[in-house]
Amino acid sequence: MKNKKIIIAGGTGFIGQAMAQYFGKDNHVVILTRQSVNGHNNNPNRLLKASDGYNVTYWRWDGKHVEQHWLNDIEDCDVVINLAGKSVNCRYNERNKQEVLASRVDATQAIGQAIRHAKNPPQLWINAASATIYRHAMDRPQEEENGEISDLKQDNMPYSFLDRLRYRWKKARATLLHGKNSASYQMLNKDFSVGICQQWEQTFFEEHTPATRKVALRAAITLGAGGVMVPYFNLLKAGLGGYQGNGRQMYSWIHEEDLCRIVEWCYDHPEAEGVYNCAAPNPVTNTDFMRTLRRATGHKFGLPAFTWMLELGAGLIGTESELVLKSRWVLPGRLLRSGFRFKYLQADEALQDIVRKTPRKKYHLF
Repeated sequence: MKNKKIIIAGGTGFIGQAMAQYFGKDNHVVILTRQSVNGHNNNPNRLLKASDGYNVTYWRWDGKHVEQHWLNDIEDCDVVINLAGKSVNCRYNERNKQEVLASRVDATQAIGQAIRHAKNPPQLWINAASATIYRHAMDRPQEEENGEISDLKQDNMPYSFLDRLRYRWKKARATLLHGKNSASYQMLNKDFSVGICQQWEQTFFEEHTPATRKVALRAAITLGAGGVMVPYFNLLKAGLGGYQGNGRQMYSWIHEEDLCRIVEWCYDHPEAEGVYNCAAPNPVTNTDFMRTLRRATGHKFGLPAFTWMLELGAGLIGTESELVLKSRWVLPGRLLRSGFRFKYLQADEALQDIVRKTPRKKYHLF
């Protein structure tokens, strides 16, 4: 892609900045963000700027409403990519759950409204989605046509003894306070993460944009010089680079460059529409992934993090063990059948590339 105008909503995060870097030399990238881009912000990494040689413009927005200062950029743009949404790396209390859902639904609806206002709307609207929409899968891989989507708790969680205790306590409390027929009790039988994914995609496809083609990218864990690799490198430095849980859960992944290439492929192929799984065709187990990561970074050993350790640690640092323990076994069926070719097919190739681009001090003790 060259000489295009690309709008990236939520573009100051890890994936958004990777896309800005990939497209920003040959195209005009406009980033919509809820962060402050002048002076200090909450992003630990330095944002790409025009002074770095990138044709990047930043607009502040609230993630909820159509605002004139960026609405003008929707007019005559070529692609809109929506990555906006609160990180799921948080504790799933009621406040955070509401914010995670609202941030995705509100942003998607606002972009749909902006596209409908445009006299010359974009050709393509790509919305982020997640491979987490599929059930906890240990028996077989999930593709677009045959993947099983279940928001029942029993098909996804709990994963451990401690998590099961927490789940039973919540059900007992809801029974005492509201009764077993209450909405509060019934909601405990639903899986939050899958439900979020379902509502996010439903909102996207319900937005009426007849002149704009729509694609939802169900991305697996995205590997690059940032994002999820930061906590992995911290684990390595602490000597905890072994498997997590029982290590048998499947780990579907994709290199950040291949995710950008999929965006480009979707634009170049006007027949591309609907849902695509974005995951390398060779998923691995958690044990294999951590072993490959240790080898790529020169760490000879790593202590495992057992399930009970993950449960306690997740509570202490304000996240959920599900992010590590759920078995995401996803294959990119539609992409492969459509002729897309991945650059990074094996986890060792992807990790070696990422380590080469990462300062040594990031993953070593010295």
